[in-house]
Amino acid sequence: MVVQTLRSTAAATLSYVVALRLSSEPAPLTAPLTALLVVQVTLYSTLTTSLRRVNSVVVGVLIAIAFSALVGLSWWSLALVILASLVVGRFVRVEEFVPEVAISAMLVLGVTQVADTAWDRVLETLIGAVVGLLFNVVLVPPVWVDTAGDSIGDLARRMRRLLLDIGEELADPDAPHEPAPLPDAASSPAPVERAAARLHEARRLDNDVADVDAALRQAEDSLRLNPRVKEGLLHRIVLRTGLDTLEICAVVLRVLARSLTDLARKRHGAALVRPGTGLALRETLRHLADTLVSFADLVTSHSSAGAETAETRLGEELAAARTARDRAAVLLREEAAHDPERWQFYGALLAEIDRVLDELDPDHRGRRLMEELDRHTRAREERRRRVTSLAGRARRTP
Repeated sequence: MVVQTLRSTAAATLSYVVALRLSSEPAPLTAPLTALLVVQVTLYSTLTTSLRRVNSVVVGVLIAIAFSALVGLSWWSLALVILASLVVGRFVRVEEFVPEVAISAMLVLGVTQVADTAWDRVLETLIGAVVGLLFNVVLVPPVWVDTAGDSIGDLARRMRRLLLDIGEELADPDAPHEPAPLPDAASSPAPVERAAARLHEARRLDNDVADVDAALRQAEDSLRLNPRVKEGLLHRIVLRTGLDTLEICAVVLRVLARSLTDLARKRHGAALVRPGTGLALRETLRHLADTLVSFADLVTSHSSAGAETAETRLGEELAAARTARDRAAVLLREEAAHDPERWQFYGALLAEIDRVLDELDPDHRGRRLMEELDRHTRAREERRRRVTSLAGRARRTP
Protein backbone atom coordinates (compact mmCIF):
# COMPACT_ATOMS: atom_id res chain seq x y z
CA MET A 1 0.00 0.00 0.00
CA VAL A 2 2.84 2.43 0.85
CA VAL A 3 4.64 1.63 -2.41
CA GLN A 4 1.47 2.13 -4.46
CA THR A 5 0.81 5.48 -2.74
CA LEU A 6 4.31 6.72 -3.55
CA ARG A 7 4.02 5.50 -7.15
CA SER A 8 0.73 7.30 -7.68
CA THR A 9 2.04 10.52 -6.13
CA ALA A 10 5.20 10.50 -8.23
CA ALA A 11 3.32 9.75 -11.46
CA ALA A 12 0.77 12.52 -10.86
CA THR A 13 3.45 15.07 -10.03
CA LEU A 14 5.57 14.18 -13.05
CA SER A 15 2.57 14.33 -15.39
CA TYR A 16 1.71 17.81 -14.08
CA VAL A 17 5.26 19.03 -14.70
CA VAL A 18 5.21 17.66 -18.25
CA ALA A 19 1.76 19.16 -18.93
CA LEU A 20 2.93 22.59 -17.77
CA ARG A 21 5.51 22.56 -20.54
CA LEU A 22 3.36 21.12 -23.32
CA SER A 23 -0.13 22.49 -22.61
CA SER A 24 -1.30 26.09 -22.94
CA GLU A 25 -3.49 25.77 -19.85
CA PRO A 26 -2.15 27.63 -16.79
CA ALA A 27 -3.13 24.77 -14.45
CA PRO A 28 -3.35 21.50 -16.41
CA LEU A 29 -4.82 19.41 -13.62
CA THR A 30 -6.35 16.88 -15.99
CA ALA A 31 -2.91 15.33 -16.50
CA PRO A 32 -2.23 14.43 -12.84
CA LEU A 33 -5.85 13.37 -12.41
CA THR A 34 -5.48 10.95 -15.32
CA ALA A 35 -2.18 9.67 -13.97
CA LEU A 36 -3.77 8.96 -10.60
CA LEU A 37 -6.55 7.00 -12.28
CA VAL A 38 -4.39 4.94 -14.62
CA VAL A 39 -1.54 4.02 -12.26
CA GLN A 40 -3.31 0.96 -11.00
CA VAL A 41 -1.87 -1.94 -9.04
CA THR A 42 -0.96 -4.02 -12.12
CA LEU A 43 0.46 -3.26 -15.54
CA TYR A 44 -2.52 -4.86 -17.30
CA SER A 45 -5.08 -2.79 -15.42
CA THR A 46 -2.99 0.34 -16.00
CA LEU A 47 -3.02 -0.25 -19.76
CA THR A 48 -6.73 -1.00 -19.96
CA THR A 49 -7.63 1.92 -17.70
CA SER A 50 -5.46 4.27 -19.77
CA LEU A 51 -7.20 3.28 -22.98
CA ARG A 52 -10.67 3.67 -21.48
CA ARG A 53 -9.78 7.02 -19.90
CA VAL A 54 -8.35 8.51 -23.11
CA ASN A 55 -11.26 7.13 -25.12
CA SER A 56 -13.80 8.73 -22.79
CA VAL A 57 -12.12 12.14 -22.94
CA VAL A 58 -11.77 12.11 -26.73
CA VAL A 59 -15.40 11.11 -27.19
CA GLY A 60 -16.54 13.86 -24.80
CA VAL A 61 -14.44 16.45 -26.60
CA LEU A 62 -15.79 15.45 -30.02
CA ILE A 63 -19.37 15.70 -28.74
CA ALA A 64 -18.67 19.16 -27.30
CA ILE A 65 -17.10 20.36 -30.55
CA ALA A 66 -20.09 19.11 -32.54
CA PHE A 67 -22.58 20.84 -30.25
CA SER A 68 -20.58 24.08 -30.10
CA ALA A 69 -20.66 24.29 -33.88
CA LEU A 70 -24.47 23.95 -33.90
CA VAL A 71 -25.77 25.59 -30.72
CA GLY A 72 -24.48 27.71 -27.88
CA LEU A 73 -24.54 27.00 -24.18
CA SER A 74 -27.98 27.03 -22.60
CA TRP A 75 -29.89 24.81 -20.20
CA TRP A 76 -31.42 22.70 -22.95
CA SER A 77 -28.19 22.36 -24.94
CA LEU A 78 -26.38 21.35 -21.75
CA ALA A 79 -29.06 18.72 -21.12
CA LEU A 80 -28.65 17.41 -24.65
CA VAL A 81 -24.87 17.27 -24.28
CA ILE A 82 -25.11 15.31 -21.03
CA LEU A 83 -27.70 12.92 -22.47
CA ALA A 84 -25.72 12.35 -25.66
CA SER A 85 -22.47 11.87 -23.73
CA LEU A 86 -23.91 9.29 -21.36
CA VAL A 87 -25.57 7.37 -24.18
CA VAL A 88 -22.51 7.39 -26.42
CA GLY A 89 -20.31 6.49 -23.45
CA ARG A 90 -22.24 3.24 -23.05
CA PHE A 91 -21.68 2.33 -26.68
CA VAL A 92 -17.93 3.04 -26.76
CA ARG A 93 -17.41 0.73 -23.74
CA VAL A 94 -15.47 3.00 -21.44
CA GLU A 95 -17.08 1.22 -18.47
CA GLU A 96 -16.45 3.18 -15.24
CA PHE A 97 -15.47 6.30 -17.23
CA VAL A 98 -18.93 6.88 -18.74
CA PRO A 99 -19.42 10.00 -16.53
CA GLU A 100 -16.04 11.25 -17.76
CA VAL A 101 -17.48 11.54 -21.27
CA ALA A 102 -20.15 13.94 -20.02
CA ILE A 103 -17.69 15.82 -17.78
CA SER A 104 -15.28 16.39 -20.65
CA ALA A 105 -18.06 17.56 -22.93
CA MET A 106 -19.43 20.01 -20.32
CA LEU A 107 -16.02 21.47 -19.48
CA VAL A 108 -15.17 22.03 -23.12
CA LEU A 109 -18.63 23.37 -24.04
CA GLY A 110 -18.52 25.93 -21.23
CA VAL A 111 -15.48 27.83 -22.49
CA THR A 112 -15.16 30.45 -25.17
CA GLN A 113 -12.32 28.98 -27.22
CA VAL A 114 -13.81 25.56 -27.65
CA ALA A 115 -11.25 24.09 -30.04
CA ASP A 116 -8.17 25.18 -28.08
CA THR A 117 -9.58 24.01 -24.77
CA ALA A 118 -10.77 20.75 -26.27
CA TRP A 119 -7.43 19.70 -27.65
CA ASP A 120 -5.60 20.91 -24.54
CA ARG A 121 -7.80 18.60 -22.50
CA VAL A 122 -7.05 15.70 -24.84
CA LEU A 123 -3.34 16.51 -24.64
CA GLU A 124 -3.39 16.61 -20.83
CA THR A 125 -5.22 13.29 -20.72
CA LEU A 126 -2.70 11.71 -23.05
CA ILE A 127 0.18 13.06 -20.96
CA GLY A 128 -1.29 11.64 -17.76
CA ALA A 129 -2.02 8.29 -19.39
CA VAL A 130 1.42 7.97 -20.96
CA VAL A 131 3.24 8.96 -17.77
CA GLY A 132 1.16 6.52 -15.73
CA LEU A 133 1.76 3.73 -18.21
CA LEU A 134 5.52 4.41 -18.38
CA PHE A 135 5.69 4.28 -14.61
CA ASN A 136 4.38 0.74 -14.62
CA VAL A 137 6.55 -0.25 -17.59
CA VAL A 138 9.78 1.06 -16.09
CA LEU A 139 8.91 0.21 -12.48
CA VAL A 140 7.08 -3.08 -13.00
CA PRO A 141 4.39 -3.61 -10.33
CA PRO A 142 4.70 -6.63 -8.06
CA VAL A 143 3.11 -9.98 -8.86
CA TRP A 144 0.28 -10.59 -6.43
CA VAL A 145 0.29 -14.38 -6.67
CA ASP A 146 1.56 -14.82 -3.11
CA THR A 147 -1.26 -12.67 -1.74
CA ALA A 148 -3.85 -14.67 -3.66
CA GLY A 149 -2.21 -17.90 -2.53
CA ASP A 150 -2.36 -16.80 1.10
CA SER A 151 -6.05 -15.99 0.66
CA ILE A 152 -6.74 -19.44 -0.80
CA GLY A 153 -4.84 -21.05 2.07
CA ASP A 154 -6.81 -19.04 4.64
CA LEU A 155 -10.08 -20.09 3.00
CA ALA A 156 -9.08 -23.77 3.13
CA ARG A 157 -8.15 -23.47 6.82
CA ARG A 158 -11.50 -21.84 7.64
CA MET A 159 -13.26 -24.69 5.89
CA ARG A 160 -11.09 -27.15 7.81
CA ARG A 161 -12.07 -25.54 11.10
CA LEU A 162 -15.74 -25.81 10.17
CA LEU A 163 -15.41 -29.51 9.30
CA LEU A 164 -13.67 -30.20 12.60
CA ASP A 165 -16.45 -28.42 14.48
CA ILE A 166 -19.08 -30.44 12.65
CA GLY A 167 -17.19 -33.63 13.50
CA GLU A 168 -17.14 -32.71 17.18
CA GLU A 169 -20.87 -32.00 17.00
CA LEU A 170 -21.55 -35.45 15.51
CA ALA A 171 -19.45 -37.18 18.20
CA ASP A 172 -20.80 -35.11 21.13
CA PRO A 173 -20.61 -37.43 24.18
CA ASP A 174 -22.79 -35.17 26.34
CA ALA A 175 -25.89 -35.26 24.15
CA PRO A 176 -28.64 -37.77 25.10
CA HIS A 177 -28.81 -40.69 22.70
CA GLU A 178 -32.61 -40.83 22.51
CA PRO A 179 -35.06 -38.07 21.54
CA ALA A 180 -36.91 -36.26 24.28
CA PRO A 181 -40.52 -37.49 24.48
CA LEU A 182 -42.03 -34.01 24.71
CA PRO A 183 -39.70 -31.34 23.32
CA ASP A 184 -40.27 -27.80 24.42
CA ALA A 185 -41.14 -25.82 21.32
CA ALA A 186 -40.49 -22.51 23.08
CA SER A 187 -36.80 -23.26 23.71
CA SER A 188 -34.38 -24.69 21.15
CA PRO A 189 -32.30 -27.65 22.41
CA ALA A 190 -28.52 -27.22 22.59
CA PRO A 191 -27.75 -29.58 19.63
CA VAL A 192 -30.07 -27.55 17.42
CA GLU A 193 -28.38 -24.33 18.48
CA ARG A 194 -24.94 -25.74 17.75
CA ALA A 195 -26.06 -27.08 14.37
CA ALA A 196 -27.58 -23.69 13.48
CA ALA A 197 -24.32 -21.99 14.46
CA ARG A 198 -22.38 -24.31 12.12
CA LEU A 199 -24.86 -23.50 9.34
CA HIS A 200 -24.31 -19.78 9.89
CA GLU A 201 -20.55 -20.28 9.65
CA ALA A 202 -20.98 -22.28 6.45
CA ARG A 203 -23.05 -19.49 4.92
CA ARG A 204 -20.36 -16.96 5.80
CA LEU A 205 -17.98 -18.90 3.58
CA ASP A 206 -19.68 -17.20 0.61
CA ASN A 207 -18.25 -13.86 1.74
CA ASP A 208 -14.83 -15.45 2.22
CA VAL A 209 -14.96 -16.89 -1.31
CA ALA A 210 -15.83 -13.44 -2.70
CA ASP A 211 -12.84 -11.90 -0.91
CA VAL A 212 -10.52 -14.57 -2.27
CA ASP A 213 -11.97 -14.07 -5.75
CA ALA A 214 -11.11 -10.35 -5.59
CA ALA A 215 -7.54 -11.15 -4.52
CA LEU A 216 -7.28 -13.72 -7.30
CA ARG A 217 -8.50 -11.26 -9.96
CA GLN A 218 -5.77 -8.87 -8.86
CA ALA A 219 -3.20 -11.66 -9.09
CA GLU A 220 -4.46 -12.62 -12.57
CA ASP A 221 -4.11 -9.03 -13.77
CA SER A 222 -0.60 -8.82 -12.32
CA LEU A 223 0.41 -11.85 -14.41
CA ARG A 224 -0.87 -10.41 -17.68
CA LEU A 225 1.68 -8.48 -19.78
CA ASN A 226 4.22 -8.79 -16.96
CA PRO A 227 7.77 -9.26 -18.35
CA ARG A 228 8.86 -10.98 -15.14
CA VAL A 229 6.36 -13.84 -15.61
CA LYS A 230 7.02 -16.57 -18.19
CA GLU A 231 4.03 -18.87 -17.63
CA GLY A 232 1.34 -16.42 -16.61
CA LEU A 233 -1.50 -18.35 -18.25
CA LEU A 234 -0.65 -21.56 -16.42
CA HIS A 235 -0.42 -19.75 -13.07
CA ARG A 236 -3.79 -18.08 -13.65
CA ILE A 237 -5.50 -21.35 -14.57
CA VAL A 238 -4.01 -23.25 -11.62
CA LEU A 239 -5.18 -20.64 -9.12
CA ARG A 240 -8.57 -20.09 -10.74
CA THR A 241 -9.46 -23.78 -10.98
CA GLY A 242 -8.24 -24.26 -7.40
CA LEU A 243 -10.56 -21.54 -6.16
CA ASP A 244 -13.43 -22.97 -8.22
CA THR A 245 -12.92 -26.33 -6.51
CA LEU A 246 -12.87 -24.79 -3.04
CA GLU A 247 -15.99 -22.79 -3.90
CA ILE A 248 -17.82 -26.00 -4.85
CA CYS A 249 -16.65 -27.60 -1.61
CA ALA A 250 -17.91 -24.56 0.33
CA VAL A 251 -21.35 -25.02 -1.24
CA VAL A 252 -21.31 -28.71 -0.29
CA LEU A 253 -20.32 -27.80 3.28
CA ARG A 254 -23.27 -25.44 3.47
CA VAL A 255 -25.59 -28.25 2.32
CA LEU A 256 -23.97 -30.58 4.86
CA ALA A 257 -24.55 -28.07 7.65
CA ARG A 258 -28.14 -27.62 6.47
CA SER A 259 -28.73 -31.38 6.59
CA LEU A 260 -27.31 -31.61 10.12
CA THR A 261 -29.48 -28.70 11.28
CA ASP A 262 -32.59 -30.40 9.91
CA LEU A 263 -31.56 -33.68 11.50
CA ALA A 264 -31.00 -31.96 14.86
CA ARG A 265 -34.52 -30.55 14.75
CA LYS A 266 -35.94 -33.97 13.90
CA ARG A 267 -34.01 -35.58 16.75
CA HIS A 268 -35.49 -33.13 19.29
CA GLY A 269 -32.27 -32.42 21.15
CA ALA A 270 -30.90 -35.98 21.13
CA ALA A 271 -27.52 -36.94 19.66
CA LEU A 272 -27.53 -36.74 15.87
CA VAL A 273 -26.19 -40.29 15.49
CA ARG A 274 -25.17 -43.14 17.78
CA PRO A 275 -21.75 -42.87 19.49
CA GLY A 276 -19.91 -45.31 17.23
CA THR A 277 -21.26 -43.69 14.08
CA GLY A 278 -20.42 -40.22 15.42
CA LEU A 279 -16.80 -41.21 16.06
CA ALA A 280 -16.48 -42.70 12.56
CA LEU A 281 -17.92 -39.55 10.99
CA ARG A 282 -15.64 -37.34 13.07
CA GLU A 283 -12.61 -39.28 11.84
CA THR A 284 -13.85 -39.01 8.25
CA LEU A 285 -14.39 -35.26 8.52
CA ARG A 286 -11.00 -34.81 10.18
CA HIS A 287 -9.24 -36.47 7.23
CA LEU A 288 -11.46 -34.52 4.84
CA ALA A 289 -10.49 -31.27 6.58
CA ASP A 290 -6.78 -32.07 6.24
CA THR A 291 -7.37 -32.93 2.59
CA LEU A 292 -8.70 -29.43 1.95
CA VAL A 293 -5.54 -27.85 3.38
CA SER A 294 -3.31 -30.22 1.38
CA PHE A 295 -5.24 -29.31 -1.77
CA ALA A 296 -4.72 -25.60 -1.10
CA ASP A 297 -1.00 -26.21 -0.56
CA LEU A 298 -0.83 -28.01 -3.91
CA VAL A 299 -2.64 -25.21 -5.73
CA THR A 300 -0.48 -22.44 -4.27
CA SER A 301 2.88 -24.22 -4.45
CA HIS A 302 5.52 -22.31 -6.46
CA SER A 303 8.12 -25.07 -6.91
CA SER A 304 8.05 -28.54 -8.42
CA ALA A 305 9.39 -30.08 -5.21
CA GLY A 306 6.75 -28.33 -3.13
CA ALA A 307 4.01 -29.40 -5.53
CA GLU A 308 5.17 -33.03 -5.44
CA THR A 309 5.23 -33.01 -1.64
CA ALA A 310 1.77 -31.44 -1.47
CA GLU A 311 0.39 -33.91 -4.03
CA THR A 312 1.80 -36.86 -2.08
CA ARG A 313 0.28 -35.56 1.13
CA LEU A 314 -3.02 -34.94 -0.65
CA GLY A 315 -3.07 -38.52 -1.92
CA GLU A 316 -2.39 -39.89 1.56
CA GLU A 317 -5.13 -37.77 3.12
CA LEU A 318 -7.59 -38.75 0.41
CA ALA A 319 -6.84 -42.44 0.94
CA ALA A 320 -7.29 -42.08 4.70
CA ALA A 321 -10.52 -40.12 4.19
CA ARG A 322 -11.93 -42.76 1.84
CA THR A 323 -11.06 -45.54 4.26
CA ALA A 324 -12.77 -43.70 7.10
CA ARG A 325 -15.68 -42.92 4.80
CA ASP A 326 -16.19 -46.62 4.04
CA ARG A 327 -16.32 -47.43 7.75
CA ALA A 328 -18.78 -44.60 8.32
CA ALA A 329 -20.92 -45.81 5.41
CA VAL A 330 -21.42 -49.21 7.07
CA LEU A 331 -22.43 -47.56 10.33
CA LEU A 332 -24.73 -45.09 8.56
CA ARG A 333 -26.58 -47.99 6.96
CA GLU A 334 -27.07 -49.46 10.42
CA GLU A 335 -28.15 -46.01 11.60
CA ALA A 336 -30.77 -45.87 8.87
CA ALA A 337 -32.03 -49.31 9.88
CA HIS A 338 -32.19 -48.21 13.52
CA ASP A 339 -33.93 -44.91 12.62
CA PRO A 340 -35.70 -45.57 9.28
CA GLU A 341 -37.75 -42.37 9.39
CA ARG A 342 -34.59 -40.28 8.88
CA TRP A 343 -32.72 -42.47 6.39
CA GLN A 344 -32.55 -39.62 3.88
CA PHE A 345 -30.50 -37.47 6.27
CA TYR A 346 -27.94 -40.24 6.80
CA GLY A 347 -27.71 -40.84 3.06
CA ALA A 348 -27.29 -37.11 2.45
CA LEU A 349 -24.32 -36.95 4.84
CA LEU A 350 -22.58 -39.70 2.93
CA ALA A 351 -23.37 -38.19 -0.48
CA GLU A 352 -22.01 -34.78 0.54
CA ILE A 353 -18.78 -36.32 1.85
CA ASP A 354 -18.40 -38.21 -1.44
CA ARG A 355 -18.90 -35.02 -3.44
CA VAL A 356 -16.06 -33.23 -1.62
CA LEU A 357 -13.76 -36.26 -2.04
CA ASP A 358 -14.49 -36.35 -5.77
CA GLU A 359 -13.80 -32.63 -6.17
CA LEU A 360 -10.42 -32.89 -4.40
CA ASP A 361 -9.29 -35.97 -6.33
CA PRO A 362 -6.06 -35.25 -8.30
CA ASP A 363 -7.39 -37.02 -11.40
CA HIS A 364 -10.48 -34.81 -11.41
CA ARG A 365 -8.29 -31.74 -10.98
CA GLY A 366 -6.02 -32.86 -13.83
CA ARG A 367 -8.99 -33.10 -16.17
CA ARG A 368 -10.19 -29.66 -15.13
CA LEU A 369 -6.78 -28.14 -15.81
CA MET A 370 -6.55 -29.74 -19.25
CA GLU A 371 -10.05 -28.57 -20.14
CA GLU A 372 -9.25 -24.99 -19.12
CA LEU A 373 -5.93 -25.01 -20.98
CA ASP A 374 -7.65 -26.33 -24.11
CA ARG A 375 -10.36 -23.70 -23.83
CA HIS A 376 -7.85 -20.85 -23.49
CA THR A 377 -5.76 -22.25 -26.35
CA ARG A 378 -8.80 -22.43 -28.63
CA ALA A 379 -9.81 -18.88 -27.69
CA ARG A 380 -6.30 -17.62 -28.41
CA GLU A 381 -6.21 -19.37 -31.78
CA GLU A 382 -9.61 -17.93 -32.65
CA ARG A 383 -8.41 -14.39 -31.86
CA ARG A 384 -5.28 -14.98 -33.92
CA ARG A 385 -7.34 -16.16 -36.91
CA ARG A 386 -9.55 -13.07 -36.66
CA VAL A 387 -6.54 -10.73 -36.58
CA THR A 388 -4.97 -12.56 -39.54
CA SER A 389 -8.24 -12.37 -41.47
CA LEU A 390 -8.63 -8.66 -40.82
CA ALA A 391 -5.04 -8.01 -41.82
CA GLY A 392 -5.56 -9.95 -45.03
CA ARG A 393 -8.67 -7.94 -45.88
CA ALA A 394 -6.84 -4.71 -45.20
CA ARG A 395 -4.02 -5.66 -47.59
CA ARG A 396 -6.49 -6.61 -50.33
CA THR A 397 -8.38 -3.31 -50.01
CA PRO A 398 -7.11 -0.91 -52.73
